[in-house]
Amino acid sequence: QKAAQNLKTIVPIKFHISSRTDTGVHALCNSAHFDIQRPPGKPAFNEKQLLHSLNYHLRPESIRILDVYRVADTFHARFSALSRTYVYRLLLGCSHYSEIPVFERDLCWAPAGGSLNVPAMQEAAQFLVGTHDFSTFRSVISETPLRSPVRTILQVDIRPSSGFLSHHYEHRRLEFWELTFRGRSFLYRQVRRMVGALVAVGQGKLTPRHIKELLEIKDSQAFPPNAMAPPSGLFLKSVEY
Repeated sequence: QKAAQNLKTIVPIKFHISSRTDTGVHALCNSAHFDIQRPPGKPAFNEKQLLHSLNYHLRPESIRILDVYRVADTFHARFSALSRTYVYRLLLGCSHYSEIPVFERDLCWAPAGGSLNVPAMQEAAQFLVGTHDFSTFRSVISETPLRSPVRTILQVDIRPSSGFLSHHYEHRRLEFWELTFRGRSFLYRQVRRMVGALVAVGQGKLTPRHIKELLEIKDSQAFPPNAMAPPSGLFLKSVEY
């Protein structure tokens, strides 16, 4: 919004963002919409002009505009979204957090305890797919009683991945895994809780069947203590329209 102030519009520009994230969570891509009104006699901005103008004023910031599109007046970045895709990055092979490669610091989670039983995690993940009451998998905040805990998870995948510059430290035998979650919307900290529960399955602390039981309990207090994944490994990957 500070960058948009330089566009010299009649009415101050307000951005409506598609999704909020916790402090420490990253966004590979996010979406927003805004209305823009130029002074009389001034031609409307085209998409390329807006892209370059906003990025020029965003130079000191860790954010960039990737694309600009003209949309209908009925479009809303949040409410028009068909789905949102999050990716959580896990790093295996580190016995201590100090062993995380410097280029991966704050961009992944290295759970303690070495390897994970990935097939068990994949089995457990399938219990999360579909429409469920996710009360157990949401953190409690002031607005929690006002929001329905029912959400639909369209996709949960757990697959090996490559790290940033990982070919330079192949000798370290580090393993990167990505957990992908796609749904229309998510509850407060729902993804981080789902990741934490799946990692607990991989560590043998829970069984795949426990995930189904946690869903059926429908009580946020029943979530295993200290099991929520940290924000550093979570990325909003895309918003689909």
